[in-house]
Amino acid sequence: MGFVNFFKKQFISAIEWNEHGDGVLAFKYPMHDNEIQNGAQLTVRETQAAMFVNEGQIADLFGPGLHTIATKNLPVLTDFKNWDKGFTSPFKSDIYFFSLREQVNQRWGSQQPIAIRDKELGPIRFRAFGSFSYRINDPKMFFKKLSGSRDLYSTEDLEGQLRAIIITSLSSFFGRAEIAFFDMAANQTQFSETLKATLTKPFADYGVELCNFYVQSISLPEEVQAQIDKLASMRMTGDLQKFAQFQGASSIPIAAANTGGAAGAGAGLGVGVAMGQTMMSASSGATTEDPFQKINQMHELLQKNVITQAEFDAKKAELLKKVT
Repeated sequence: MGFVNFFKKQFISAIEWNEHGDGVLAFKYPMHDNEIQNGAQLTVRETQAAMFVNEGQIADLFGPGLHTIATKNLPVLTDFKNWDKGFTSPFKSDIYFFSLREQVNQRWGSQQPIAIRDKELGPIRFRAFGSFSYRINDPKMFFKKLSGSRDLYSTEDLEGQLRAIIITSLSSFFGRAEIAFFDMAANQTQFSETLKATLTKPFADYGVELCNFYVQSISLPEEVQAQIDKLASMRMTGDLQKFAQFQGASSIPIAAANTGGAAGAGAGLGVGVAMGQTMMSASSGATTEDPFQKINQMHELLQKNVITQAEFDAKKAELLKKVT
């Protein structure tokens, strides 16, 4: 029976892989319990690599070209088999082909908001999306870490792992970054280059080279953006109050210096009183001033002839009522 089975086997004399479609990263050559003939021709096309695996152990790796399978170019496998005088009979070995082409237009994104602690905003959550491209540059590492003995390994099989690497690295980067989130988001080109440098090592740990990485969209959740807008409005309001106080303080000496007749005095008085009210109104919105301090301010206006004695006495009486 064994003699009959031997003749039923086919001896493989030509080995090659014609890639069909996109997205296949690793392909196990179908042996069907056949054996490889000594002197068989192995064709490895450009952007491909072929690897022999013997009983689970990685043996020899071949790059592009036409290779004759013999002892001289199978040193590792020969060592496994202890063929010290060369082999002349067929042998069995698993053969894996790898596509080294650049896998373009791969998408990445954060399905859930990423929580980070920003140096300026404190704890925030944001979403980011973009694209990237990669290629296998270390088939042995790729085989050990990812594809293994599977008959077929595609970009879809790798997609989840790479996305997890990107999101984890993104969170880790912002956790230790000295650059504020908004500074990065304002320059997506620099942001993309910075993140690419951060991701290069994690990709390389799987035998994969990160060729390009792009950040195409960055957004904050609506409730977070609303809070940031509210803080911006509060800052703007505070700046307007300071501006009003500055304008009021600047206009008083101008009004006091205006002594050109009754009309000029009236205009100066009106400007001075209006600006004085503006100052008091602006400041009262933030803090309550000391009545005695206000009396001193009014007295200075009296000495500069900005207000009359009667106006000073009336305001003084009003402020003293707040004390008693």
